[in-house]
Amino acid sequence: MTKKSVGVLTIGQSPRVDVTPSIQHILGNTVDIVEAGGLDRISDDDLYSITPDKGEVTYISRLRNGESIKIGKSKLIPLLQAELNKLEEQVSAVIMLCTGDFPTIINKKPLIYPDKILSHTVQAILSKGKLGLVIPLEEQRNTLTQKWKSTGIELCVEVASPYEDSDKKRAAQRLKNQGAELIVLDCMGYDETHKKEAMEGSGIPVLLPRTLIARLVAEYV
Repeated sequence: MTKKSVGVLTIGQSPRVDVTPSIQHILGNTVDIVEAGGLDRISDDDLYSITPDKGEVTYISRLRNGESIKIGKSKLIPLLQAELNKLEEQVSAVIMLCTGDFPTIINKKPLIYPDKILSHTVQAILSKGKLGLVIPLEEQRNTLTQKWKSTGIELCVEVASPYEDSDKKRAAQRLKNQGAELIVLDCMGYDETHKKEAMEGSGIPVLLPRTLIARLVAEYV
């Protein structure tokens, strides 16, 4: 059997040793993962250049050294486009390793956006009731609230970063107390341990983007 190749495009630096093993485990050994990152070609001394402007849509991702970094969307998009152009030459499909939306990105191969999969999955499961979101940054609250509210779903939000020491269990418990019936950990940085903590804290179902997307890609490839 010929091996297939899937691209993983992170908004930070590759390789994402904290994420890709989870995806590889689900895809199996018949699929190769090729990684690229929006910040791969930026030197450590120049990382200040992608700092978000005041009021700009802000993302957070991981650097190779394990530290997290905040990224302004306007600076990120051209960097992602350049990396995607190269990555598509090597793979049959690409996973965007971010739950944000990038509608101006141009792709030639299938580009799988976790935010689209999450949105449709939640709407399929939660026909009525309240959705709980755990998000990484307080400054993302307004943007993500508006994005999810466009689906017509009632929402409550708590902050607990996947990249820092934060209480995901308590955040999930607070969401349950606010009436949430389903929780989304809204960042690709959250891992299986974070999901377990959120489930223990809330006692309700929790969706983990990285494994949800990997299972969908496994069906596709």
